[in-house]
Amino acid sequence: MTTSSKFLFRASLVAASVAAASSAYSAGFALNDHSATASGKALGGVAASNADISASFWNPALFVNAKETTVFVSGAYVMPSMDVTNISANNSAAAGGSAIAGSTTNSDSVDNTFVPSFYFAKPLSDKTVAGISLNVPFGLSGDYGDDWAGRFHATETSLQDIALSFSLAHRMNDWASVGASVQVHKAEVVLGSAVGFVGREGDGRIEADDTGYGYSFGVALEPQKGTRLGLGYRSEVDFDFKGDVKYTNVTGLNAVLTSLSQPNLINTAVSDSITLPSVLTLSMEQDLTQKLILGFSAIRTGWGALDGLNIDFESPSTQANSVLTFGFEDQWMYSAGLTYAYSDKLTLRTGVAMDNSPVTDKYRSARTPDGDRKWISVGGTYDFNDMTSATLAFTHVMIDDVSVNRTNLTEDAARGKIKADYESSANVISVAMNMAF
Repeated sequence: MTTSSKFLFRASLVAASVAAASSAYSAGFALNDHSATASGKALGGVAASNADISASFWNPALFVNAKETTVFVSGAYVMPSMDVTNISANNSAAAGGSAIAGSTTNSDSVDNTFVPSFYFAKPLSDKTVAGISLNVPFGLSGDYGDDWAGRFHATETSLQDIALSFSLAHRMNDWASVGASVQVHKAEVVLGSAVGFVGREGDGRIEADDTGYGYSFGVALEPQKGTRLGLGYRSEVDFDFKGDVKYTNVTGLNAVLTSLSQPNLINTAVSDSITLPSVLTLSMEQDLTQKLILGFSAIRTGWGALDGLNIDFESPSTQANSVLTFGFEDQWMYSAGLTYAYSDKLTLRTGVAMDNSPVTDKYRSARTPDGDRKWISVGGTYDFNDMTSATLAFTHVMIDDVSVNRTNLTEDAARGKIKADYESSANVISVAMNMAF
């Protein structure tokens, strides 16, 4: 075995990197269901909405929608589907380059997920409102299993970012309001893959977490009666993840490493720094009649800040870092929605959206099998009385078919080659209760 081959072989043994079941709801792994009200119109006009306080996720100035102490509780049940076909994979060249046996199809790699949201607003005066909210801005969950042919690229993944926000909103005059928040984010990640090579393989699993901090600000305007404009910005959030990697079934693998005078795989601490992206939301709502409202939104997510993974293994044996380039690009989501006051008690909504994926063809992988999305949404709110209402929404998400073809990237020389085709979609049911006191 040549020196360069030994290096690649060694690197392949420590590639316990991210698994990949990209959220099937929103592009990248953003979770955009923070309000059943907004989901019913596909987020059309969300940062300019005067419907309730749940739009404050996109624009904290909209906490001024609370005229009394208000609680809004929302939950979305995300039901993704991802069929992976035509899977083929090969060991790294250093490990012989032979084909990897395993399942060539996979249809159960993404999990159903519940996404909760909570908002509380307390007017401090006729013009100023204090707010608290709890959201899950980013997340994904899935497991390819240990038997598929791409297991050296990815098996298990779980990412959850929970944000607690403290906000103030102030109505400056009859047509302008401003708001801002500070946020505490708690993020946890679980990453898994096979390690080694066929005949001498084990499993590596990483668990890590960190606490980060962010902020948001927003402006809501109504320059003329019935025309509302809104701008909201959520900042990037930096995390310095720390955790550990645990290996199983690597006794035979470590024996091979010892014979090659290479460091053994041992349980050790790991670390990596990751930045979750900023979100800019621009919205407009126009009252077409006393009963009908048209809304538009453009939402820019700064995915370029999330450059990839560079996992540092802190063992005394100096395991090589596991590197994964995301190659994400900043992208826009565009949406339009209609709101119709059917009666004094029932309000109906519908909307469509185009959500562009940040993933580029060059770096699309089993870890990020992402494609552009189209949304179709319907929903409605029923007012039981002046103090209590319930909201229901349904969204169908259509995702472009994509292919993974990683056969010529230097960073995959240790992991080997993989090809696969992906067909995905999702259905989302959202419910909410709004209560004023």
